[in-house]
Amino acid sequence: MIDTLFNHRSIRKFKTCEIENTKLDTLLEAATRASNTGNMQAYSIVVTRDAAIRKQLWEAHFKQDMVLSAPVHLTFCSDFNRFSQWCTQRNADPGYDNYLSFLTGATDALLAAQNAVIAAESLGLGACYLGTVTWMADHFIRILELPKLVVPVAAIVMGYPDETPALTDRLPVEGVVHYEKYQKYSPSAIDSIHAEKEALESTLELIKINGKETLAQIFTDNRYTRADNRSFSRTFLKTLAQQDFMSNED
Repeated sequence: MIDTLFNHRSIRKFKTCEIENTKLDTLLEAATRASNTGNMQAYSIVVTRDAAIRKQLWEAHFKQDMVLSAPVHLTFCSDFNRFSQWCTQRNADPGYDNYLSFLTGATDALLAAQNAVIAAESLGLGACYLGTVTWMADHFIRILELPKLVVPVAAIVMGYPDETPALTDRLPVEGVVHYEKYQKYSPSAIDSIHAEKEALESTLELIKINGKETLAQIFTDNRYTRADNRSFSRTFLKTLAQQDFMSNED
């Protein structure tokens, strides 16, 4: 299992063959064995194999072709709909229509999602997360007919890999790990942590292609801009309210 973790690759090209039901069932059960808050399992997983529905998801994912080529699309949702119904049917008064409950369900869902990916890769499958699911959450709610108190937080495409990309670079462990207490980053520490990534030939080529001075500018100016972040954030908060997750006042 440790080899699976150290050899993780995001797969974007898939073979045309389907995932066997036994393997899909195994990785889904592995997902449900993930740690979760209070053993409530406040999440749901929507498995989409139907080509017509995946075509709609492809549109919502900004037409990323891997959504069409992968035989399985998994949507992991923060879900207090099911738990709240259970409470009501057992003469208990649920109070999970608030932001903290959404975050609880989101945490549970993401833990389950990572379990699913690790299990899939151990079974010879490949997978890729798609961050567009939160940017376009309202579209996924419509396409997948998600009820109130259910919001998508992660999407994964999955299948048999048709590529073996190089391992993606990562920051050194000391760049993200703090012992005992959070240690403030000095300017020299920031430089040291990012030095290897910034010196990669692929990084230098990316900077040249984009006409930028630094890798950081590619993130701030091209990939994740202030305007986009604020716009998608407003939309997501509105979606949380529409799904009844923003009742935060007494």
